[in-house]
Amino acid sequence: MLIWGIGGGVAQAALQISVRRGATVWVTSSNDDKLARARSLGAAETVNHRGVDVGRLIRERTGKRGVDVVIDTVGEATWTQSLGALGRSGRLVTCGGTSGPQVTTDVRRLFWNQWTIMGSTMGNDREFDAIMQEMADGHLLPTVDTVFPLSEGRAAFERLAAGSQFGKIVLSIGADPR
Repeated sequence: MLIWGIGGGVAQAALQISVRRGATVWVTSSNDDKLARARSLGAAETVNHRGVDVGRLIRERTGKRGVDVVIDTVGEATWTQSLGALGRSGRLVTCGGTSGPQVTTDVRRLFWNQWTIMGSTMGNDREFDAIMQEMADGHLLPTVDTVFPLSEGRAAFERLAAGSQFGKIVLSIGADPR
């Protein structure tokens, strides 16, 4: 499995769920500290994607096999590399388009490789209940990067905009959490 942008909450949840299910997980980031933290969460392979064709790298390292699943929340900037990393009969799951909504796919490669492209939001009620049970049992824990009081909401958004976070940014509406 390949998961783009391990600093984000969706990517970290996907990593934890996938590792729990026994998958070998590759993750990307442009930040080596985030990649090291991802290894501590169970990532088997980490790739600093800055200046690297991730799809080509994965195909080289897997003997041209590729991965079975790609989780792509980025969209335009990573789409072609996501497909490049995807093996025969693989599935690309997209649940975001932070770099833009328009993607291009060579339809011949799509049918020749028998890929499945799936858009996802939050899943169905049964899947939600199963994940909530995993959390209640302590098997899945959301990573919280920083808790800001509401009065420092601007700083929270600036941290997100800079891409400095590893996990969720929380705004506290009560007393100062620090």
